[in-house]
Amino acid sequence: MTKTNAGQRIVIEPVTRVEGHGKVTILLDEHRKVKHARLHIVEFRGFERFIQGRPFWEVPVLVQRLCGICPVSHHLAAAKAMDRIVGGEKLTPTAEKVRRLMHYGQMFQSHSLHFFHLVSPDLLFGFDADPAIRNVIGVAKKFPELGVQGVMMRKYGQEIIRITAGKKIHGTGAIPGGVNKNVSIEERDFLLKDLDQMVVWSRAAVKLCKDYTMEHLAELAPFGSFDSNHLALVREDGAMDLYHGNLRAIDAAGKKIFDQLDYQEYADHIAEEVRPWSYMKFPFIKALGPEKGWYRVGPLARINTCDFIDTPEAEAARKEFMAVTKGAPNNISLAYHWARTIEILHSIEKIKELLHDPDLQGEDLVVKGPRREETVGLIEAPRGTLFHHYRINSNDQVVMANLIVSTTNNNEPMNRAVTKVAEDYLAGVTITEGLLNRIEVAIRAYDPCLSCATHALGAMPLEVELRAHTGELVDRRVQA
Repeated sequence: MTKTNAGQRIVIEPVTRVEGHGKVTILLDEHRKVKHARLHIVEFRGFERFIQGRPFWEVPVLVQRLCGICPVSHHLAAAKAMDRIVGGEKLTPTAEKVRRLMHYGQMFQSHSLHFFHLVSPDLLFGFDADPAIRNVIGVAKKFPELGVQGVMMRKYGQEIIRITAGKKIHGTGAIPGGVNKNVSIEERDFLLKDLDQMVVWSRAAVKLCKDYTMEHLAELAPFGSFDSNHLALVREDGAMDLYHGNLRAIDAAGKKIFDQLDYQEYADHIAEEVRPWSYMKFPFIKALGPEKGWYRVGPLARINTCDFIDTPEAEAARKEFMAVTKGAPNNISLAYHWARTIEILHSIEKIKELLHDPDLQGEDLVVKGPRREETVGLIEAPRGTLFHHYRINSNDQVVMANLIVSTTNNNEPMNRAVTKVAEDYLAGVTITEGLLNRIEVAIRAYDPCLSCATHALGAMPLEVELRAHTGELVDRRVQA
């Protein structure tokens, strides 16, 4: 930390324990109070243009190159869209169940990675702990069992992806109208070997996060929190469904804004706003407008939005979660972590159910029907609702693509979380690493994938700046 004429100079680069990069600017007024705080995404948004002119059958493989953390989500959202291009949206039982197994494997590994590797250091050591130990290596040293648990849970999810998609990263398993392989008996038995241990560890993850949240509820409840709308896919009976369903949006009190909306019609109800200081757009519900129509997506929104979870242990955990707010939507930002572990438990329950389903060994893999030229594919990615919208010409080439990824849907909430933390902790004080880590904690709650959100290529660091009302740089911090 150094002194300048404008005050202390602090630089943070990169932000730790998130996937991607961006920049936070906090503007202070003449009394050093926070006037506004913004999360800038500073990479070029271009992937939607890169794929134009490519044949539609390449799209499920191409678009997953957006990310090495959640490629399966893009792979499946694009495949669901291309199903409609070939008239194959009514998949065979084998194709649908193989895809679902792939998807739940992705949810399981991604959530495990985020919780154990990226979030647990804050929970186990505290927001103000020395950054030299507040990391996954520190966790592995002080809590070796948790370290092993996080690694092995992620590995198990990746093995499911390898078996269903062909590779752990950037697989090819989902194709327009179905899948290109089933799951053999040998592959099924390989996954069944470690299944019971994964269930035990998933239960423990829920307990760890629930106990932490309840023990620190007074501190966590206001931390980066605010009332919001919530958006997610739900099944026709209102159950959580991470692979397929219709759109439901609720307000902060739980009142439905719309329900069972066919996502092929999403563009009639959801728009994206552009702001000059970020390459990432700001989606909102058209009927409410940009000021009131923004919403949250992801684990917190999914649990708030659904009526129930159709696996018994996760449903019992959901009821405990909702009891904290007496059944009303939970708008506590750091409750995302508890909700995320409930989805880990739900995913392993679904994986267990699917592995015992003989349809996985079926040989009827692909269907086709009437050709279409415009299509939308939606899926609940680990970070939230993922929209893929394409138009295909008569030469089978992509002529339009619009991707609204989970982190883009959470853009406004992340900005509000940063603002709330800045107002509560940074106004008029000397900036310390621990205080600035609280901004990162607020961003990490959403598990953002910033490279996905801007459809950019390459690594994406973050810096945090404090600026006076005159525009002068007051503080800037770098963390290695």
